[in-house]
Amino acid sequence: MTEETTRTTPHSHDRNHPDVLVSVGTDHHTFDRLVRWADDYARRNPDLRVLVQHGHSAPPERAQGTPFLPPAELGRHMRRARAVVTHGGPGSIVQARDNGRLPIVVARDPELDEHVDDHQLLFVERLERSGRVRACSTPQQLEALIDKALASPEDFLVRPGDGPGPDRAALRAGKLIDLLTDAPASPEPVPTVSAEGPWPDVTVVVPTRDRPELLRRTLRSIDEQDYPGRITAIVVFDNDQPDPSLTRRGGDRPVRVVTNTLTPGLAGARNTGVLAADTDLVAFCDDDDTWLPDKLRAQVRVMVAEPDTEMVCCGIRVVYDRTESERVLDRTSVTFGDLLGSRLTELHPSTFLIRRRAMVDGCGTVSEEIPGSYAEDYELLLRMARRGPIRNVPEPGVRVLWHRRSHFAGRWKTISSALRWLLDRYPEFSLVRRGYARVAGQIAFAEAAAGRRGTALRWVRTTLRHRAVEGRAYLALLVVLGLPSGWVLRALHLRGKGL
Repeated sequence: MTEETTRTTPHSHDRNHPDVLVSVGTDHHTFDRLVRWADDYARRNPDLRVLVQHGHSAPPERAQGTPFLPPAELGRHMRRARAVVTHGGPGSIVQARDNGRLPIVVARDPELDEHVDDHQLLFVERLERSGRVRACSTPQQLEALIDKALASPEDFLVRPGDGPGPDRAALRAGKLIDLLTDAPASPEPVPTVSAEGPWPDVTVVVPTRDRPELLRRTLRSIDEQDYPGRITAIVVFDNDQPDPSLTRRGGDRPVRVVTNTLTPGLAGARNTGVLAADTDLVAFCDDDDTWLPDKLRAQVRVMVAEPDTEMVCCGIRVVYDRTESERVLDRTSVTFGDLLGSRLTELHPSTFLIRRRAMVDGCGTVSEEIPGSYAEDYELLLRMARRGPIRNVPEPGVRVLWHRRSHFAGRWKTISSALRWLLDRYPEFSLVRRGYARVAGQIAFAEAAAGRRGTALRWVRTTLRHRAVEGRAYLALLVVLGLPSGWVLRALHLRGKGL
């Protein structure tokens, strides 16, 4: 810091707030480099108060340090500090600008194990070109920019929300990137609650069409749940005559029979049941699946222990042609970014337990716009994960039957249309090349199985441009060359895998 800058430092600054605020965010990767640079600056300028929010990084030795700050307190410090330094996280940059400060930004570098990829470097470079931040990549640049902010504070002030539309769009895109890459450092444990006290009532929505024997088996598995609370099954007949003999009133396991009054198909049937439910907790179970006895108890434990959790899933056992395989995620929390990267087929709709208000008064019910209701469960997972992480019980709770009577067996044109709808509705897939390639590969296979070779080859090329090792593209090529699609699916199903 120059002598001139020292002389112009106002002595009236509120000492309850720092002169220089440095925030490295809350990512689980360390950012010791920025903490060290800030500490060196504090050591050379002992008359200044430098506060470093260091997250998971090593704390500073000379500057003041704190691992984390509540958002409101961090905002107050940003408004009162004379210089604000942040890492390249879009959320931190947006918060600084919303509090009237043009931030000095040091982007995390994946080559130094400071992040998972280079999105901060690219994002900060873009904002620097548009004048939305002051970027630096060396300790000398950082020192010079802090000195300038202290000497000419008016050059580092902004009005919240100021700037042209493209820059605001860039900041919004940055927030999305943070959402995609900000995974928890370690899985949270599945909570346990006392068996004492009332267990909440649960409604199970069971859509059905022309599978009476399988349906009765499904209802028996619900009846046999080792769950102390009341479970109401709402059986929704879709494009089928309802069976009133299933109705059961009273007791702890009542059954209601209704018809789908919304869009014909699986999505409309699920929504008919959700809207008819009168409980806070709503579960799904398809009419060809069965619940294991302790499935519901394990999931409700999470809901009771974590009132802010809105959705809980669990693992599955896949049954195909007398072959059974277990599919269980080894994590207890699933993010929006996780789901863009992979369908995570372990999160089967028959495992869903959801707070009804999160759909009806929150992100909306199951989408009835998706062609043929294909992948409506995946789309709901994406919307719910946008609101907050989805919790998962890493144990099997449902036996899922894969068989030739599936409602989507052979409906390749519908499958292709639904997946293209998904890519159009969620442009975020373009930020996750592996996830985009996965869906594009599924479209390529569906088009090949439908006999549309030209379209299939175009989607194969699209898939490989995004990810050269995406196996679905090569499976689609085999089908284009004449291998029956049924053979491919059977080989996958025997291993407990889907397309």
